[in-house]
Amino acid sequence: MMRSPAQLAQDQLEAYNAKDLDAFCACYSPDVQVWHPPAASPGLRGMDQFRARYAASSFANPAQRAEVGQRIVMGNKVVDHEWVYGRSAQPEAVIVIYHCEDGLIKDVFFFSS
Repeated sequence: MMRSPAQLAQDQLEAYNAKDLDAFCACYSPDVQVWHPPAASPGLRGMDQFRARYAASSFANPAQRAEVGQRIVMGNKVVDHEWVYGRSAQPEAVIVIYHCEDGLIKDVFFFSS
């Protein structure tokens, strides 16, 4: 069964907070790209880079977790205003845009405060 963009966004958030790397990666396309605008090209390309980066950072930090303050769904895009805890003394506000295709997250765009 193909998951909706909203369900993908929720599933990956729950896997992220549970530190379940396999379930987290299962929400993403094998050719996922992660963008940090205004960069002109993605910072990560493909599942190998994606998995390695998250395994070494977010999933290696047991204190790191995220909460969604607001979620907007428009077609195949999900926009989350998130609070990330555990990276510093204060929570960090981020905007994340998930672009979904064929039942998986294809592109992720991070905007930090």
